[in-house]
Amino acid sequence: MNREWKLIRGSLVYGGRTLVMGVLNVTPDSFSDGGLFLDPRRAVERARVMVEEGADILDVGGESTRPGGAPVSIEEEIRRVVPVVKALAGVVTVPISVDTTKAEVARAALAAGAEIVNDVSALRFDPTLADEAARAGAGLVLMHSRGTNVSMHALEPVADIMREVTASLRRSVTEAERRGVERASLALDPGIGFGKSQEQNIELVARLGALAERFPDFPLLVGTSRKSFIGRLLGGAHIEERLHGTMATVVVAVLNGAHIVRVHDVRAAVQTVRVADAIKAVTGKP
Repeated sequence: MNREWKLIRGSLVYGGRTLVMGVLNVTPDSFSDGGLFLDPRRAVERARVMVEEGADILDVGGESTRPGGAPVSIEEEIRRVVPVVKALAGVVTVPISVDTTKAEVARAALAAGAEIVNDVSALRFDPTLADEAARAGAGLVLMHSRGTNVSMHALEPVADIMREVTASLRRSVTEAERRGVERASLALDPGIGFGKSQEQNIELVARLGALAERFPDFPLLVGTSRKSFIGRLLGGAHIEERLHGTMATVVVAVLNGAHIVRVHDVRAAVQTVRVADAIKAVTGKP
């Protein structure tokens, strides 16, 4: 069944086919592509390629959340993100997302042309980010994570990850709505790799259908692309060797209810979800 995710200048239809969000990191230290797209011109070129490959959304990030990543000041993050968002807003037709936890960065990026804010803290770090999304009428992705950017990758795992993700996301949805974000503008992400053990990352992908049932009113976004748990499953595969493992998780996520997949390898993901969607249509899963 087709539904609509409400953004600033329209809506994204989801439910009929899986949407692909292309990752564009404008950072020197992101785990996968750090330093490749610091130059705004190269970033725009990469974005245009992703759109040509079939990306439905572009997600621009100016601060790495990799293990050991250095915190970035508000001013530096704006300096990295805003020129790229502004340039992209004039040349691409797909919605632009800004990957940030800071209200000031969200405000600047939305003013530059972004339509979505992707918050990996689900408002834990800065609840006023929801005020900016509400004021602009932007889409808001609430992603589950634990701890801080510095500590989350070293935390001891919780006993029941499904209960933890469900309870935390419900709190975040309540806070977002309390601050004026429309329910139709929210999307949820279980946060694969953020404060979870190897086993819990696998469990979340395998049991994604249970989360989809618990949150039927929201598009479900899943980001497994090139993550370390895939590398470990493949016997220590390096980042550039995780494509096939990533696409395996994409297929499972789609069959289990994901509406959006966040990936670095757009062309491969577009082809993968097309096949997975066709299989899903035959199974009759919602």
